Amino acid sequence: MKKSIAIICGGGPAPGINTVISTLAKTFLNDGYEVLGVHHGYKGLFSENPTVKNFDFPSADRIFSLGGSTLTMSRFKPKDSDFKADFFEKNNVKLLVTIGGDDTASTASRLTKFLVEKKLDVSHIHVPKTIDNDLPLPDRNPTFGFHTAKDEGVRIGNTVYEDARTSENWFVVSAMGRSAGHLAFGIASACHFPMMIIPEMFNKTNITFEKLTNMIISSIIKSKIRGIEYGAAMVSEGVFHFMDADEIKNSGINFTYDDHGHPELGNVSKSHIFNYLLQVKLKELGLEIKSRPVEIGYELRCCKPIAFDLTLCTLLGIGVKKLFDQGITGCIVSANSKGDIEPLYLKDFEDENGKVQPRLVNIESDMAQLFIKNLICIREKDYEKAKKYVDNPEAYDFKKILNWE
Repeated sequence: MKKSIAIICGGGPAPGINTVISTLAKTFLNDGYEVLGVHHGYKGLFSENPTVKNFDFPSADRIFSLGGSTLTMSRFKPKDSDFKADFFEKNNVKLLVTIGGDDTASTASRLTKFLVEKKLDVSHIHVPKTIDNDLPLPDRNPTFGFHTAKDEGVRIGNTVYEDARTSENWFVVSAMGRSAGHLAFGIASACHFPMMIIPEMFNKTNITFEKLTNMIISSIIKSKIRGIEYGAAMVSEGVFHFMDADEIKNSGINFTYDDHGHPELGNVSKSHIFNYLLQVKLKELGLEIKSRPVEIGYELRCCKPIAFDLTLCTLLGIGVKKLFDQGITGCIVSANSKGDIEPLYLKDFEDENGKVQPRLVNIESDMAQLFIKNLICIREKDYEKAKKYVDNPEAYDFKKILNWE
């Protein structure tokens, strides 16, 4: 029977998935393998009748530069009791390639142990993807999809900021990033937003909605002092994940939670929440400021990959074949800063509790400190002029809010 490889995609979309799939298919077809793409992730893989896409060169070639995923994705996380060896036996699968996050990778580790018990020799290589850029790869290399998502976010952000200038109002913008502020930081800094708020800023104090609101008002007042009546404030959705449960509960926001215990942020508009709280506070202060919410979320996940991600994803796809040919299994494929392919392992990322801790924005770096230093906000020197708008300007002092003094 002809040897084959199986490809599944877990989690949410990221630009470049099709590039990885296309590269895998072309590379392994060239070496005489069947290439089987399984729809619906692990749920499809263990179903009675999996929906399978059997790739040939033309079908692989036409998708490499497209956004989205030609294989339907799923967040289904199987229990050990869900595992079956049928698909692997029936199709003589020699390699399982998973494309996804750490949940997808850890599940594959459990699965390959199960297949060994069934006397099946199936290698596994994982291709990590997330637009959040929060996987701790070597050299702080980006995860695939991040630069494309940021590029699209900057396009939207620049348009929003132009609207702010044109209409003389404010926009409260929220960007994806469940555990880290990379995307919000990248978009806001590239678009010259006068204010950005990411969870990493709160390294010396806890996060509250009042502090978030006061930071935006700080920017609004400082702008007015300078004679500027418009602006945009970026707030990373990740601030929710660093808040105390009581702070969220008392806010009146009702979250639903996914199978992994994460708040389903996609079910609520974070920018609407932040903008509403801002409007309430502005009315209390007697400040007539127009502000509008803009959510930068699902628009980013299925973009056509830009050149950076096309190259990176092609390299990672070819890298899977290199590692497989070397007999390396149970690993994550990675490219270092020199472009060399290296195998990484979950144990390299996991803490003592077996959890992968997210890579955060390095708030102490020159890059972060310089961008933050040039945000438009109230400092101590602005107190006297700020009293025209608020009685207690020190409550809106950016550094005091963050306890950075």
